[in-house]
Amino acid sequence: MTSIQDRLYIAPASFESFPGVAAGFSTRHGGVSEEPFTSLNLGLSTNDEKEKVLENRKRLFKSIGFSLDSLAITGQVHGDDVLEVDAPGSYPGYDGLITRSKGLLLCLSAADCASVLLADTENKIVGACHSGWRGTVANITGKTVSMMADLGAQPSKMYAYVSPCISKTNFEVGWEVADQFDEAYLYRVSGKEKPHIDLKAAIKDQLISAGINTNRVEISPFCTVGEKNHFFSYRAEQGKTGRMMGFVGMR
Repeated sequence: MTSIQDRLYIAPASFESFPGVAAGFSTRHGGVSEEPFTSLNLGLSTNDEKEKVLENRKRLFKSIGFSLDSLAITGQVHGDDVLEVDAPGSYPGYDGLITRSKGLLLCLSAADCASVLLADTENKIVGACHSGWRGTVANITGKTVSMMADLGAQPSKMYAYVSPCISKTNFEVGWEVADQFDEAYLYRVSGKEKPHIDLKAAIKDQLISAGINTNRVEISPFCTVGEKNHFFSYRAEQGKTGRMMGFVGMR
């Protein structure tokens, strides 16, 4: 497993051969925020100082060649609404964004949920969606792929990345949540009454069902809960924590 100590972000290996696409998922390293937001907190919705959050964002996005005024950011509500955008800004009520515009960086906030990053490099269309358990049940990933296809993207030519998020080992839920998932994604831990959910497996299957080839789907091995020294985790830190960002855009 690649070391991520002191790295500002993780770049998907499957996207690295496309210099025209910037994509990644931030860590908690390399920022200026203090506890409990140490140190690269990117979330303005937290109780961190705004000036520090903006400095953290500036550091991260400067490192990949984008400025703060090029960000298109979801205003997430754990829903399944996806929007095509062609200008930077905040988009309240949407958990997914897609674009054909160069120089625009689609951004998702995260602290245990998955960021799903998508790119059709041939047809020059990218997308990103926030998929926690509610978004996964609603198949926001499949809807994002479908909307990209409506713009001219081809699922068979897309690449997909599922970011670090809560792993099945740590995603214990009540039956009111588990009953909304297929049995194939439920995981039982010895000695525990409550089931666990394999969120990554569910999202991967949605990507494949949407038409993306298995060998073009990359799943991060990292768990935000189990590796909270590298990532912010809402669950592991009882809500008193920062936020990472998943991002994708065309240069």
